[in-house]
Amino acid sequence: MKSLNCFVLLALTFLCHDNASAADALAPNQPSLSPAQSLARMKIPADMEVTCFAAEPDVKQPVSFTIDDRGRLWVAEAYSYPKWAATGNDRIIILEDTDGDGVSDKRTVFYDKLNYVTGIEYGFGGVFVTSPPSLYFIPDRNDDGVPDSEPIVLLDGFGYKQSAHNIVNGATYGPDGWLYAGHGGTSFSVLGKPGTPEEERIQYDGGVWRYHPIRHVFEPVCEGFTNPWGIDFDQHGQAFISNCVLPHIYHIIPGGHYDRRRESTLYKHIYQRITTIADHLHYVGGSWDKSRGGTEAQMAVGGGHAHAGIMIYQGDLLPAEYRGKVFMMNLHGARMNMDVLTAKGSGFNASHGADLVAANDAWFRGVTVQQGPDGSIYFSDWHDTGECHSMKPDRDNGRLYKLTMKKKEGAAGTALTGSFNVSLMSDEKLIAAQTSSNEWLVRRARRVLQERAAKEPIALNSPPSQGVAGGGLDQRPRSSQALDMHAKLLAQLATQTTAPQQLRSLWALHVTGGLSEAVLLEQLKSKEEYVRSWAIQLATEPKQISREMLAAFEKLAKEDESPVVRRYLASACQRLPIADRWNILSALASRAEDVSDANLPLMIWYALEPCVEQDRISALKLAAASKMPLLRQFVARRIAAAGK
Repeated sequence: MKSLNCFVLLALTFLCHDNASAADALAPNQPSLSPAQSLARMKIPADMEVTCFAAEPDVKQPVSFTIDDRGRLWVAEAYSYPKWAATGNDRIIILEDTDGDGVSDKRTVFYDKLNYVTGIEYGFGGVFVTSPPSLYFIPDRNDDGVPDSEPIVLLDGFGYKQSAHNIVNGATYGPDGWLYAGHGGTSFSVLGKPGTPEEERIQYDGGVWRYHPIRHVFEPVCEGFTNPWGIDFDQHGQAFISNCVLPHIYHIIPGGHYDRRRESTLYKHIYQRITTIADHLHYVGGSWDKSRGGTEAQMAVGGGHAHAGIMIYQGDLLPAEYRGKVFMMNLHGARMNMDVLTAKGSGFNASHGADLVAANDAWFRGVTVQQGPDGSIYFSDWHDTGECHSMKPDRDNGRLYKLTMKKKEGAAGTALTGSFNVSLMSDEKLIAAQTSSNEWLVRRARRVLQERAAKEPIALNSPPSQGVAGGGLDQRPRSSQALDMHAKLLAQLATQTTAPQQLRSLWALHVTGGLSEAVLLEQLKSKEEYVRSWAIQLATEPKQISREMLAAFEKLAKEDESPVVRRYLASACQRLPIADRWNILSALASRAEDVSDANLPLMIWYALEPCVEQDRISALKLAAASKMPLLRQFVARRIAAAGK
């Protein structure tokens, strides 16, 4: 049932028309506002409007949410915070707008016995939930909003005792079919499937990790940061995170080592870390910890140091100038920041764009932001005082908002309005959806194809039987249906003319087990640098490649003109046996044009470092021939450290 507050909010949307870039200070000691009062203060671009999708008492403590194949919001409510408890009452609720007016009118409590929930993602017949010390799967095969069993523990060992905030969180599907998530830098995890002996577990203390929902494999993607809390992917499959305390945005490179607030004990010979791509901060002053308070000066540059949630807009509803822009929630600034990405060397630069939303409400604590099925933007408000939530939270508050364009008389509708269910689409329609300009549809269609190609779903009564590390290209027997699917995707790949479209076909082939080495070798010859790059990454999923593929990598390292391709090669080397790395790394180290690149010298070093102690003579020869002074310095330093 719609609450009275939400009806009032609809009537107040006409007030939300001021430019959101204005530096409006937040009133000190402001009392809590009603949802209607909060919405009346909100400032957004004049051609947009905001509705309150849901508010208390229908939703409280919304720490995370995701959107399912029918456009419903699955919301994780964190009642345990800030104290972990063995038996909790954190909830997963489902909110639905059945009449399409931008306000939830149906609410279902899905599960209410979680402890310290921090993230949620839908798919594979249920929801994946991060709730330290575990990654859970809660099945709902018939999609009736009732769990089929108690939560299944997929992984355990995530740290939770060291920090109330810097912990495992979130889950987002990458284009490669893995679930990607964050891990705070002050929690120490020792990870494995349930029952894994201590000596076989993976130690991890911060960064981005991934989990394969079919093979049940855990892998660290990179390490570093303070508290990454949100990850998204652009049209070329490049991953970006929002981060608290340190600078707010980072470009994620597999195998990278990034800025940390507290040094790790797990990585002794990194020597230098990759830093932010941002050319600006969202706060003024010499120290991040003095950026609290919502002053005019802080508002003018973005609002403060603490960020959560991230979305790269890839829909059609908002004006074209918003496509590809990065949006993230700023906790101290009570707003939604925007960053503008541009290519820079092998990576990116992020510059400051105009804030999209200014709440002008001292209680606003935005945590999650996602694109909706029709191209609208959903964002949450934890709604409380204090930094990054509060150590004494008000457990009766919480809001979810929906930002969209003002309706124009006679305007055509957008895709996926009304009743729909991506999971019920035919294979043909799911494959055709890979060419859609609506990224929301593209991603879910790809995931449904992946689900249908899976040999068997997640077991209901037992944890996954495979290990936490390793993996490989899917070698499942292919049915006639899968063969037909792959034939159509290969035909689609051959006819696409842009890199984003080609990548979508390539990723869909990969997640459904239809990507052969022959296809990958052919894609290494593509004129598109990101297609060549992704062919490299997908070829190394098994951590073992053929001699033909290795020779192709070596040729690219010597001859390819793209720094992006060279970055992918440096990253891929970390997945290769040490004996297979030398020729590639030697060729990359000889590329003088990369000496000042923000990523390449460091990524080459991260792949080279394990090789040094195994073969110091070869390492010295590589360093002597290198055009990169940093590599010569680091090789010498590593050899000296090994001799002690």
